Amino acid sequence: MVLPFPPQARRLKGPDELEIVAFERGHFTSYSACGIPYWVSGDVPERDRLIARTPEEHRARDIDLRLRTEVTELDLDRGRVRARDVDSGAESWTPYDKLVIATGAQPIRPDLPGMDAPGVHGVQTLDDGQALLDTLARTSGRRAVVVGAGYIGVEMAEAMIKRGYEVTVVNRGREPMATLDPDMGRLVHEAMEGLGITMVNDAEVTALLTGDDGRVRAVATEDAEHPADVVVLGIGVRPETALARAAGLPLGEHGGLLTDRSMRVRGQEEVWAGGDCVEVLDLVSGQQRHIPLGTHANKHGQVIGANVGGGYATFPGVVGTAVSKVCDLEIARTGLREKDAHRVGLRFETVTVESTSRAGYYPDASPMTVKMLAEVRTGRLLGVQIVGREGAGKRVDIAAVALTAGMTVDQMTALDLGYAPPFSPVWDPVLVAARKAAGRIRGTG
Repeated sequence: MVLPFPPQARRLKGPDELEIVAFERGHFTSYSACGIPYWVSGDVPERDRLIARTPEEHRARDIDLRLRTEVTELDLDRGRVRARDVDSGAESWTPYDKLVIATGAQPIRPDLPGMDAPGVHGVQTLDDGQALLDTLARTSGRRAVVVGAGYIGVEMAEAMIKRGYEVTVVNRGREPMATLDPDMGRLVHEAMEGLGITMVNDAEVTALLTGDDGRVRAVATEDAEHPADVVVLGIGVRPETALARAAGLPLGEHGGLLTDRSMRVRGQEEVWAGGDCVEVLDLVSGQQRHIPLGTHANKHGQVIGANVGGGYATFPGVVGTAVSKVCDLEIARTGLREKDAHRVGLRFETVTVESTSRAGYYPDASPMTVKMLAEVRTGRLLGVQIVGREGAGKRVDIAAVALTAGMTVDQMTALDLGYAPPFSPVWDPVLVAARKAAGRIRGTG
């Protein structure tokens, strides 16, 4: 349970006006799943620093929080949910007037031999993170294989490097970070290998091999075996909507619940949904997407809490902004990739520029690559990808604001951004890309 729905609703309605019952099948509430790789790496020294609000704090707000309790059925006709105590197995029905679904996402775990062997770990929850740390404490070997090279994969590769492991990343794509175009992913690939990480791309995992003791000993692909004392899965997630599907609630193309702008489930008056189990409107493409990020989940919770508590709020959509890092390499994107733009039928131009994080003469200026997509004829900004060192990642926010405002690349060149040699060249790298894109658009006429 990571949505801030219960506290927000409680702020608007007291316990005499609104009774709140919350079910959570795990041991923890209201925590930052995004912080788990940094807890595993040791950058965050204590698990509890990731917890925003404890069960006791929820209960102090008169929220009936039931830990280790899993909802197994939604009865929409009678307005009730069936829940099972995870430890005892006891089941009971609880009635509701308003229902909020925040079931999150489930890690993709292929049905392959050895996938459930000891030493194989996902990192979706705090319980998962603790289980991985327990394994690392018991394991004498120092070889780690990370399966998948998305956000979780590269972050866990960094975590294992920081723990002194020899790290191999097995990735089915052409390059790591499929959220980037392959030419930008190649920069991530080169940087990861420079950090001592072995990258194995275009490789399909066929099995996880085990030793005589039953523990994982290697990750097998079609043409190689990669020795492993521990395996971390970073293959991605899909919406956890089995309950919603069984109840007949509407799901989108990507398997997530469909809601209106108030986060009310379509076709339902008293059912809301938010977080990683829903699809959201992409403001650039105009289509529904599944983008499982904590920033969205938090905003969904605020919106749902306001509406359930008697107020009014809406969630307009997203532009797909995300930022990550692997050691000192920062990786950021917002808007559409080339294949996204092709898929929705947009004609576009792309430009790529090399610049620096600071004025070139200022100490410690580091290289930065910015790729920008703009729509032919209109010049509308469609997307930006950035790979670089210190100061690169958060520059994507400039593009995120421009995308949300529907700006053209020509309009972007006039943005009055802050400048001083320690922070930026006189022309910020994002604006250099915008100038180049505007010229390209004018040239295509």
